[in-house]
Amino acid sequence: MKSHSILNCNWQYSASDFADCRNIAKGAVFIIASGSSAKDFPIERFADIPMITMNGAISMFAKTDIRPFFYACTDLGFPRQQPELFTVALKLSQHVALWKDQLDALPVVPAGRVFPLKKVRDPSLLEALVTREKGLIRNRAFWGKRSRSLGFSKDLSLGFFDARTVAYLALQIAYHVGFTKVFLVGVDLNQSVGRFYETGKVAVSPCGLDQHFPRRILPSLQLMANKVMGDQFAVYNLSPTSRIPKSVIPKIGLDDVEALLRHT
Repeated sequence: MKSHSILNCNWQYSASDFADCRNIAKGAVFIIASGSSAKDFPIERFADIPMITMNGAISMFAKTDIRPFFYACTDLGFPRQQPELFTVALKLSQHVALWKDQLDALPVVPAGRVFPLKKVRDPSLLEALVTREKGLIRNRAFWGKRSRSLGFSKDLSLGFFDARTVAYLALQIAYHVGFTKVFLVGVDLNQSVGRFYETGKVAVSPCGLDQHFPRRILPSLQLMANKVMGDQFAVYNLSPTSRIPKSVIPKIGLDDVEALLRHT
Protein backbone atom coordinates (compact mmCIF):
# COMPACT_ATOMS: atom_id res chain seq x y z
CA MET A 1 0.00 0.00 0.00
CA LYS A 2 1.25 3.44 -0.89
CA SER A 3 0.29 7.01 -0.10
CA HIS A 4 1.89 10.37 -0.64
CA SER A 5 1.33 13.86 0.66
CA ILE A 6 0.15 16.68 -1.57
CA LEU A 7 0.81 20.30 -0.67
CA ASN A 8 -1.96 22.60 -1.85
CA CYS A 9 -2.00 26.31 -0.94
CA ASN A 10 -2.00 26.34 2.85
CA TRP A 11 -2.83 22.73 3.58
CA GLN A 12 -1.45 19.26 3.18
CA TYR A 13 -3.31 15.97 2.79
CA SER A 14 -2.53 12.37 1.86
CA ALA A 15 -3.39 10.74 -1.44
CA SER A 16 -3.79 6.97 -1.43
CA ASP A 17 -3.07 4.31 -3.97
CA PHE A 18 -6.12 2.47 -5.30
CA ALA A 19 -4.69 -0.73 -3.82
CA ASP A 20 -5.71 0.70 -0.44
CA CYS A 21 -9.43 0.49 -1.26
CA ARG A 22 -9.59 -2.80 -3.13
CA ASN A 23 -12.39 -5.08 -1.90
CA ILE A 24 -13.30 -2.84 1.02
CA ALA A 25 -17.04 -3.08 0.23
CA LYS A 26 -19.62 -5.71 -0.63
CA GLY A 27 -23.23 -6.08 -1.68
CA ALA A 28 -25.24 -3.46 -3.54
CA VAL A 29 -24.37 0.04 -4.71
CA PHE A 30 -26.15 2.77 -6.64
CA ILE A 31 -24.26 4.70 -9.31
CA ILE A 32 -25.84 8.16 -9.51
CA ALA A 33 -25.20 9.94 -12.81
CA SER A 34 -26.53 13.22 -14.16
CA GLY A 35 -29.00 12.18 -16.84
CA SER A 36 -32.44 13.75 -16.72
CA SER A 37 -34.09 10.58 -15.38
CA ALA A 38 -32.11 10.90 -12.14
CA LYS A 39 -34.56 13.62 -11.05
CA ASP A 40 -37.18 10.93 -10.47
CA PHE A 41 -35.00 8.74 -8.26
CA PRO A 42 -36.07 8.76 -4.57
CA ILE A 43 -32.53 8.93 -3.24
CA GLU A 44 -33.44 9.13 0.45
CA ARG A 45 -35.53 5.96 0.14
CA PHE A 46 -32.26 4.10 -0.42
CA ALA A 47 -30.07 6.12 1.93
CA ASP A 48 -28.76 2.99 3.65
CA ILE A 49 -27.23 1.66 0.41
CA PRO A 50 -23.76 2.94 -0.63
CA MET A 51 -23.70 5.32 -3.59
CA ILE A 52 -21.09 6.31 -6.15
CA THR A 53 -21.63 9.62 -7.91
CA MET A 54 -19.86 11.91 -10.34
CA ASN A 55 -19.55 15.47 -11.63
CA GLY A 56 -22.67 17.58 -10.98
CA ALA A 57 -24.82 14.65 -9.88
CA ILE A 58 -23.46 15.47 -6.42
CA SER A 59 -26.23 18.08 -6.28
CA MET A 60 -28.68 15.27 -5.46
CA PHE A 61 -26.83 14.76 -2.17
CA ALA A 62 -26.50 18.40 -1.15
CA LYS A 63 -29.81 18.62 0.74
CA THR A 64 -29.65 15.15 2.27
CA ASP A 65 -27.64 13.48 5.01
CA ILE A 66 -26.22 10.98 2.51
CA ARG A 67 -22.46 10.95 2.01
CA PRO A 68 -21.42 9.39 -1.29
CA PHE A 69 -19.22 6.35 -0.84
CA PHE A 70 -17.18 7.49 -3.85
CA TYR A 71 -17.11 10.61 -6.01
CA ALA A 72 -15.35 10.64 -9.39
CA CYS A 73 -14.62 13.44 -11.83
CA THR A 74 -12.64 13.04 -15.06
CA ASP A 75 -13.63 16.37 -16.61
CA LEU A 76 -10.74 18.76 -16.03
CA GLY A 77 -13.00 21.72 -16.79
CA PHE A 78 -15.72 20.79 -14.31
CA PRO A 79 -14.13 22.36 -11.18
CA ARG A 80 -13.86 25.65 -13.08
CA GLN A 81 -17.31 25.49 -14.68
CA GLN A 82 -19.14 24.26 -11.57
CA PRO A 83 -16.98 25.36 -8.60
CA GLU A 84 -19.78 25.23 -6.03
CA LEU A 85 -20.79 21.69 -6.92
CA PHE A 86 -17.17 20.56 -6.99
CA THR A 87 -16.63 21.97 -3.51
CA VAL A 88 -19.75 20.20 -2.25
CA ALA A 89 -18.40 16.92 -3.64
CA LEU A 90 -15.09 17.34 -1.81
CA LYS A 91 -16.83 18.17 1.47
CA LEU A 92 -19.35 15.31 1.36
CA SER A 93 -17.67 12.30 -0.23
CA GLN A 94 -16.03 9.48 1.71
CA HIS A 95 -13.64 8.74 -1.16
CA VAL A 96 -12.67 10.93 -4.13
CA ALA A 97 -11.10 9.92 -7.46
CA LEU A 98 -9.54 12.77 -9.45
CA TRP A 99 -6.71 13.49 -11.87
CA LYS A 100 -3.40 14.60 -10.39
CA ASP A 101 -3.86 18.03 -12.02
CA GLN A 102 -7.15 18.41 -10.18
CA LEU A 103 -5.57 17.39 -6.89
CA ASP A 104 -2.95 20.08 -7.30
CA ALA A 105 -5.61 22.80 -7.35
CA LEU A 106 -8.31 21.77 -4.90
CA PRO A 107 -10.39 24.64 -3.44
CA VAL A 108 -10.86 22.93 -0.06
CA VAL A 109 -9.43 20.05 1.92
CA PRO A 110 -11.31 16.85 0.94
CA ALA A 111 -13.30 15.32 3.78
CA GLY A 112 -12.58 11.79 2.55
CA ARG A 113 -9.70 9.77 1.17
CA VAL A 114 -8.23 10.91 -2.15
CA PHE A 115 -7.21 8.61 -4.99
CA PRO A 116 -5.32 9.90 -8.06
CA LEU A 117 -6.62 8.58 -11.36
CA LYS A 118 -4.53 7.16 -14.15
CA LYS A 119 -5.48 5.51 -17.42
CA VAL A 120 -4.44 2.02 -18.40
CA ARG A 121 -1.61 2.22 -20.89
CA ASP A 122 -2.55 1.28 -24.45
CA PRO A 123 -0.52 -1.78 -25.53
CA SER A 124 1.39 -2.13 -28.75
CA LEU A 125 0.15 -4.76 -31.18
CA LEU A 126 2.86 -7.16 -30.03
CA GLU A 127 2.02 -6.60 -26.36
CA ALA A 128 -1.66 -7.17 -27.08
CA LEU A 129 -0.88 -10.46 -28.77
CA VAL A 130 1.42 -11.94 -26.11
CA THR A 131 0.54 -10.28 -22.81
CA ARG A 132 -2.20 -11.30 -20.39
CA GLU A 133 -2.59 -8.86 -17.52
CA LYS A 134 -4.36 -10.09 -14.43
CA GLY A 135 -6.94 -7.51 -13.40
CA LEU A 136 -7.36 -5.98 -16.86
CA ILE A 137 -10.00 -7.19 -19.29
CA ARG A 138 -8.99 -6.01 -22.75
CA ASN A 139 -10.73 -6.11 -26.06
CA ARG A 140 -9.17 -8.96 -28.04
CA ALA A 141 -9.69 -7.25 -31.42
CA PHE A 142 -6.00 -6.46 -31.80
CA TRP A 143 -5.58 -4.84 -35.16
CA GLY A 144 -6.96 -1.36 -34.56
CA LYS A 145 -5.36 0.89 -31.95
CA ARG A 146 -8.79 2.17 -30.88
CA SER A 147 -10.05 -1.38 -30.45
CA ARG A 148 -7.03 -2.32 -28.34
CA SER A 149 -7.73 0.60 -26.00
CA LEU A 150 -11.15 -0.75 -25.00
CA GLY A 151 -11.38 -2.69 -21.79
CA PHE A 152 -12.49 -2.96 -18.18
CA SER A 153 -10.21 -2.65 -15.17
CA LYS A 154 -10.90 -4.89 -12.20
CA ASP A 155 -7.90 -3.38 -10.39
CA LEU A 156 -7.67 0.41 -10.52
CA SER A 157 -4.15 0.40 -9.14
CA LEU A 158 -3.32 -0.64 -12.73
CA GLY A 159 -5.36 2.26 -14.13
CA PHE A 160 -8.83 2.55 -15.65
CA PHE A 161 -10.20 2.29 -19.17
CA ASP A 162 -11.66 5.54 -20.48
CA ALA A 163 -14.94 5.10 -22.37
CA ARG A 164 -15.57 8.86 -22.65
CA THR A 165 -18.20 8.77 -19.92
CA VAL A 166 -17.38 8.99 -16.24
CA ALA A 167 -20.18 6.48 -15.55
CA TYR A 168 -17.91 3.78 -16.99
CA LEU A 169 -15.19 4.75 -14.54
CA ALA A 170 -17.80 4.49 -11.77
CA LEU A 171 -18.55 0.92 -12.86
CA GLN A 172 -14.86 0.05 -12.63
CA ILE A 173 -14.70 1.67 -9.18
CA ALA A 174 -17.70 -0.42 -8.10
CA TYR A 175 -15.96 -3.62 -9.15
CA HIS A 176 -12.61 -2.62 -7.67
CA VAL A 177 -13.97 -1.88 -4.20
CA GLY A 178 -15.98 -5.12 -4.11
CA PHE A 179 -19.62 -4.36 -4.86
CA THR A 180 -21.46 -7.24 -6.54
CA LYS A 181 -24.84 -5.69 -7.42
CA VAL A 182 -24.87 -2.33 -9.22
CA PHE A 183 -27.89 -0.14 -9.96
CA LEU A 184 -27.44 2.63 -12.53
CA VAL A 185 -29.39 5.84 -11.96
CA GLY A 186 -29.42 8.65 -14.51
CA VAL A 187 -27.11 6.90 -16.98
CA ASP A 188 -29.27 8.16 -19.85
CA LEU A 189 -26.40 9.07 -22.20
CA ASN A 190 -28.78 11.35 -24.07
CA GLN A 191 -26.98 14.52 -25.14
CA SER A 192 -30.07 16.32 -26.46
CA VAL A 193 -31.86 16.17 -23.10
CA GLY A 194 -28.87 17.37 -21.06
CA ARG A 195 -28.01 16.99 -17.39
CA PHE A 196 -30.63 17.32 -14.68
CA TYR A 197 -28.65 19.88 -12.67
CA GLU A 198 -28.00 22.30 -15.54
CA THR A 199 -30.51 25.12 -15.60
CA GLY A 200 -30.55 28.68 -16.87
CA LYS A 201 -28.69 29.69 -13.71
CA VAL A 202 -25.97 27.05 -14.04
CA ALA A 203 -23.33 26.97 -16.74
CA VAL A 204 -23.61 24.12 -19.22
CA SER A 205 -20.49 22.01 -19.55
CA PRO A 206 -19.44 20.65 -22.96
CA CYS A 207 -20.81 17.22 -23.86
CA GLY A 208 -19.68 14.74 -26.51
CA LEU A 209 -22.03 11.81 -25.86
CA ASP A 210 -23.41 11.66 -29.39
CA GLN A 211 -19.91 11.53 -30.83
CA HIS A 212 -18.59 8.90 -28.44
CA PHE A 213 -21.62 6.67 -27.84
CA PRO A 214 -21.39 4.42 -30.93
CA ARG A 215 -17.60 4.33 -31.17
CA ARG A 216 -16.51 4.04 -27.55
CA ILE A 217 -19.26 4.07 -24.90
CA LEU A 218 -21.45 1.29 -26.25
CA PRO A 219 -18.54 -1.00 -27.28
CA SER A 220 -17.08 -0.62 -23.76
CA LEU A 221 -20.40 -1.49 -22.13
CA GLN A 222 -20.81 -4.46 -24.45
CA LEU A 223 -17.35 -5.70 -23.47
CA MET A 224 -18.26 -5.36 -19.80
CA ALA A 225 -21.55 -7.21 -20.34
CA ASN A 226 -19.83 -10.06 -22.18
CA LYS A 227 -16.70 -10.47 -20.06
CA VAL A 228 -17.35 -9.03 -16.60
CA MET A 229 -21.05 -9.09 -15.72
CA GLY A 230 -22.43 -12.21 -14.07
CA ASP A 231 -23.43 -13.56 -10.68
CA GLN A 232 -20.46 -11.85 -9.00
CA PHE A 233 -21.00 -8.51 -10.73
CA ALA A 234 -24.60 -7.88 -11.75
CA VAL A 235 -25.52 -4.52 -13.28
CA TYR A 236 -29.04 -3.11 -13.71
CA ASN A 237 -30.24 0.08 -15.38
CA LEU A 238 -32.98 2.12 -13.69
CA SER A 239 -33.24 4.71 -16.47
CA PRO A 240 -36.28 4.14 -18.71
CA THR A 241 -34.86 6.58 -21.26
CA SER A 242 -31.28 5.26 -21.33
CA ARG A 243 -29.63 4.68 -24.70
CA ILE A 244 -28.01 1.52 -23.36
CA PRO A 245 -29.87 -1.42 -24.93
CA LYS A 246 -31.58 -3.71 -22.45
CA SER A 247 -29.76 -6.58 -24.16
CA VAL A 248 -26.51 -5.08 -22.82
CA ILE A 249 -27.67 -3.97 -19.34
CA PRO A 250 -31.16 -5.05 -18.24
CA LYS A 251 -33.63 -2.30 -17.38
CA ILE A 252 -35.61 -2.62 -14.16
CA GLY A 253 -37.92 -0.54 -11.98
CA LEU A 254 -37.86 0.44 -8.32
CA ASP A 255 -39.99 -2.53 -7.27
CA ASP A 256 -37.42 -4.82 -8.88
CA VAL A 257 -34.66 -2.99 -6.99
CA GLU A 258 -36.43 -3.57 -3.69
CA ALA A 259 -36.78 -7.28 -4.45
CA LEU A 260 -33.12 -7.61 -5.45
CA LEU A 261 -31.97 -5.76 -2.34
CA ARG A 262 -33.87 -8.19 -0.14
CA HIS A 263 -31.72 -10.97 -1.58
CA THR A 264 -28.38 -9.15 -1.39
